Amino acid sequence: MDYAAVVALEILYMIAFLALTSAGLAVVFGMMRVINLAHGEFVMIGGYTTIACAKAGINIYVSMLLLAPLVVGLFGLIVERLVVRHLYGRMIDTMLATWGLSLLMIGLVTLIFGNTAVSVPAPIPGYALGSYQMGGYNLFIILIAVLMVLGLWLLLRHTRVGLIARGAMQSADVAASLGYNPKMVYMWTFTAGAALSGLAGGVLAPLTGLLPSSGGAYIAKAFITVITGGAAVIAGTLSSSVVFGAVNQLVSFAATPVIGEIAMLALAIVLLRLMPQGITGRFFRNSA
Repeated sequence: MDYAAVVALEILYMIAFLALTSAGLAVVFGMMRVINLAHGEFVMIGGYTTIACAKAGINIYVSMLLLAPLVVGLFGLIVERLVVRHLYGRMIDTMLATWGLSLLMIGLVTLIFGNTAVSVPAPIPGYALGSYQMGGYNLFIILIAVLMVLGLWLLLRHTRVGLIARGAMQSADVAASLGYNPKMVYMWTFTAGAALSGLAGGVLAPLTGLLPSSGGAYIAKAFITVITGGAAVIAGTLSSSVVFGAVNQLVSFAATPVIGEIAMLALAIVLLRLMPQGITGRFFRNSA
């Protein structure tokens, strides 16, 4: 019974991890069709912001929940204004530009923090579940992921801001004819996606030591999750996170974590072959 509870909690944690790291990319790619190859570095910057602020004496929760998304959101705003804005509709150019940006960010972080791992202690201690020792901070990550998904759903489905954003993404001309500036909508949507990436990096920082190259680990899983989920931001991210999180952890417990990662990638290939439009393209076409 204890073992089953451990497996269930680890599955929930992996689902939360995938949802957190993919949400920012889902907003930018799912809504704007912008392939941001620097997404992993956005998450990484959120983690470094949390660690730097915590070591400077700022409360760890303020660092991860407020300052990390704020810093990365402002950075995303600058990137959108200076780079991405001029490349809308040019997918290859956007990929090259954001790839170059990711290399620049890795270089700058290496210059500032060095090429050694940095970390900050988890603010929540572990606990015993029968004969197993569990990480208490994992429960906090699950809670943050639930609140993030719920907040996104409420924003996109039940607010005027969400309606304007979704409308502008579907038809910029119609949005403009109604008096809304599509460029401003794009700018704030990209900024929101960057802020979500910063939140993910900040919340995950106490669990994973950071290196300047850490972004690569985030972007791989995020792209798999978002592309397999399909165009719907919330339903797609959530459904693919559930599928991949469950498969990854079940196979990891049955074999090894490496085999779990391979199983997740293999499943993504199979799902995309069977459902080229993603999970939501097949099952949740009218979802947000």
